[in-house]
Amino acid sequence: MTKLRPLPTTGALTGILEALAFFRDPSFAKRRFDRLGNVFETSMLGQQMVFIQGNKAITDLLSQPEAIEGWWPESIQQLLGSHSLANRNGIAHKARRRVVAQLFSSSALQRYSPGIIKLIDELGEELRTAKAPLPLADQMRRFAFSVIAKTVLGLEGNDQDKLFSDFEIWTKALFSIPIALPGSPFASALKARKRLLEKLQRILSQPINGKGGLDLLAGGIDEAGISFADEDLGEQLLLLLFAGYETTASALSCLMRESLLNPQIETWLREEIDTLDWPPTPNQAATVYDPTNAPRLDALVKEVMRFTPPVGGFFRRTKQPLILDGIVVPNNRVVQVALIASNRHGIGDLDIFRPQRHLENESSLRLIAFGGGERVCLGKSLAELEIRLMVVGLFRKLQLEAIPDQDFTLRQIPSPSPRDGLLVKVKMNK
Repeated sequence: MTKLRPLPTTGALTGILEALAFFRDPSFAKRRFDRLGNVFETSMLGQQMVFIQGNKAITDLLSQPEAIEGWWPESIQQLLGSHSLANRNGIAHKARRRVVAQLFSSSALQRYSPGIIKLIDELGEELRTAKAPLPLADQMRRFAFSVIAKTVLGLEGNDQDKLFSDFEIWTKALFSIPIALPGSPFASALKARKRLLEKLQRILSQPINGKGGLDLLAGGIDEAGISFADEDLGEQLLLLLFAGYETTASALSCLMRESLLNPQIETWLREEIDTLDWPPTPNQAATVYDPTNAPRLDALVKEVMRFTPPVGGFFRRTKQPLILDGIVVPNNRVVQVALIASNRHGIGDLDIFRPQRHLENESSLRLIAFGGGERVCLGKSLAELEIRLMVVGLFRKLQLEAIPDQDFTLRQIPSPSPRDGLLVKVKMNK
């Protein structure tokens, strides 16, 4: 039997310096993994936290769902709300998860597809006719938000714009110090959250008009004991907006960034995309660009999720002592699965962006960009559909080039995105 080892620690007491380093240093976790191993403990503003990387530790964690529960930092807990799926555990979590899951069924994706395709065509035309370079990352944010707000919730025009404005304020403070000092980002985000919930509850109080997908919730509402007018459901939709918007926008921006900075990857991808039809019919949309029909596109999406996952990690809290990769982790410890470090941990050229690796049967790579276990992201299927449709739709219509002398580095909070917005112009109409 493998001898159990004690939990390595950084020795941090208050965790003030550790917290500052965590937010400022993209290599925070990697530096400590290199020194302490695949499982280590530190302190973050008084909270004991255990960071893990590698298949063994992550598998050990997710294979014991009865011994762990969901957890998020205080800032996220307050901004999402006590009713939110993210802050619930046990039976209450499972009941609400079943309700919200109906928005992402295969029949729901088929319903959303025409709206998504229309948004992509509109973006392509906007890029083609633009008189000046456009920030593609910002365009991807608006697109991803429109899919949720317009296609799923059925919002239009001014309602959608107001929601987007408040949502941007709210999102920017998710990973911040949770002290509502007047004028602080967190205080502004709390006010934006109130306006967002009021707007969502007005939407829910109106008769379902056939647009969007809210009627899909009806089947599970009564079972879970949730009212359409209840703040409970409003907070589930607030989480849906964040999970379905921020992470998808990040993945799209990072994918476009890599293709623009690596012309050989774009050439390689276009050889496949030029053989694909656009637009697909609603019946085809969910599967026509799947790994069987578009293996290079699938490999590119996987590599983006590996190299720049939309979230740097996810959290669980231990309800009893656990053994992770041969190390004893005590009860009541917050565990962060460090995705970025873990995705680049192992043998080979994992520090290089190379999508072809996913066509080479590198089975040792375990990609969990959407989380894992019982709390895997509900919007995973919708996000993947949006990304595949966007890549094929834009690449079939346009060839873009990045404007030189801009900052292509990524800011990491709340999700990776090019600092200067990824300014682009159309190089050539296809």
